[in-house]
Amino acid sequence: MIEQKKQALPPELSDGSVTSVRVLYADLHGVARGKDVPIGEFERAIEHGLAFCSAIMGTDLRHTPVVGGEEGYPDLVAYPDLSTMTLVPWEPGVACCLADLRPVGDHAPPADPRGAVRRAVAAFEELGLSPVVGPELEFFLCERDGAGGVRRYVDNLSMVYTVGPQADPRGIVREIAEMLSKMGLGAFASNHEFMNSQYEINLHHADALAAADRAFRLKSAVKDVAAMRGLVATFMGKPFNDQGGSGFHIHFSLERDGENAFAGEEGGVTDLLRHFVAGVLEHASGLMAFLNPTINAYRRLVPDSLAPTHANWGWDNRTAFVRIPPERGGATRVEVRVGDGSANPYLATAATLFAGLHGVRERLPLGPPVGGDAYTLAGGKAGPPLPATLEGALDALEADEVLRGAMGEQIVETFLALKRYEVERHRTWVSDWEISEYLHHL
Repeated sequence: MIEQKKQALPPELSDGSVTSVRVLYADLHGVARGKDVPIGEFERAIEHGLAFCSAIMGTDLRHTPVVGGEEGYPDLVAYPDLSTMTLVPWEPGVACCLADLRPVGDHAPPADPRGAVRRAVAAFEELGLSPVVGPELEFFLCERDGAGGVRRYVDNLSMVYTVGPQADPRGIVREIAEMLSKMGLGAFASNHEFMNSQYEINLHHADALAAADRAFRLKSAVKDVAAMRGLVATFMGKPFNDQGGSGFHIHFSLERDGENAFAGEEGGVTDLLRHFVAGVLEHASGLMAFLNPTINAYRRLVPDSLAPTHANWGWDNRTAFVRIPPERGGATRVEVRVGDGSANPYLATAATLFAGLHGVRERLPLGPPVGGDAYTLAGGKAGPPLPATLEGALDALEADEVLRGAMGEQIVETFLALKRYEVERHRTWVSDWEISEYLHHL
């Protein structure tokens, strides 16, 4: 087993108030997995790591180990990353940090989403560039209805951008935002979003790994605090037929020597931005598997949803796959708008960066922007259509040699197996819609 060098404990653990440290990492779904370590055992965890069955990375959300048996279900080891240590405001006595994943012995490296972001950042750094990322995540808050289902926490129309007790009668979203800010995770505002009982907590932009860490921890925090307050929080893309969906919009820019490398002269943009966007669009179909990783996610991608249906780009156009916001100078950036709330922040960030990197390295040309309502453009003016199903996106990812090579075989092969198993389970499952549609009449 690999042993770590002796490290000093972070200041969060120095005052004696912490009784346990929660060590977390993301599985391929983006779900937080980990262990709670009593403080007296934590130095040993730092040195030796914490062992987990590596099949957790190949287990579906119905608790089926899809990948891992062929290796005999070996371990992986999670080493605490002390630089990510924070206190947990909603659980006194608990501190929390993220983990770096490593294999045991001669086994292949685990499918490590956080490690993929690190590799993408390193690839840009070879070019003298540093990726900066700003995540935007939407979610719904619900209550249990007592009959095995859920109802919306606040169920009134036209509450978008409303704040205070009308939009959040128990102050839960405000409380979460305050706690995330206190943790140093860059939460700077919160509000009710467009759909009934849909909310957003805004995060400051940061270097790519820190931004992905923040998005991952935000999702975990929202679900934890909601559960403690008797609610259910979901980042599922489209949980209700009568409402639109929750997106995961991601803003990207590149810095060189501390300056925004996307910012051009006289309020323009650089060729570097254009090459980055061209790379993202070149790999749009394969990216869909990571940005929209569930069957449900494709219910959201329809016209007039403010989620794109084609691979295209536009100037400040929210109907496009890539939007170039109007700010210039240091705020020059691109926004990838297709992401679903269910996306794993690490996989979504890493895959998009690798796609943009391909455009930068190869100096790919960027075609013309779309103007107006991209949903109504005739012929091929809207750009190539995006995969309409998870199955189609998985096929596109498998066929995309650049993304496959960049993300790594362990992640891609495990992800494809896991998600194809999910597709097959869905194909053979009799739904409530089928019962309602057919049972009485046929």
